[in-house]
Amino acid sequence: MLTGSCHCGKASWTLEGDPGSITACNCTLCRRYGTLWAYDYEGERIALSGETASYTRAGKDNPSLEILFCPTCACVLSWRGLWLDDKGRRRMAVNIRLAPPELVADLPIDHFDGLETFEDLPSDGRCVRDLWF
Repeated sequence: MLTGSCHCGKASWTLEGDPGSITACNCTLCRRYGTLWAYDYEGERIALSGETASYTRAGKDNPSLEILFCPTCACVLSWRGLWLDDKGRRRMAVNIRLAPPELVADLPIDHFDGLETFEDLPSDGRCVRDLWF
């Protein structure tokens, strides 16, 4: 199990099992936040604890997700889909940068073009450590 917490410690997440590869996205939000994402579904392998606040994209008529962050220190904890999938599940991702570095440093990175094509980009062989330090 991986855990991550905000800077002040009032909000955290857990992710059960293997997080798989970690996603670095270049969309207008992720590139500003500097987040690295591990995915699953709310109430399955991902759980949040503590108080969170949320942000949905301003000026977008029908946003698809919300960003969850600590209202005290403003660390971005996760994103959560606003719609359920066809199996009634809610997609979610946690910000792996909030986990202890030594536990996630060797996880491989996948790049996602969330800015233009909305497609996965070819792997370049880097891992979390390469983007962190």
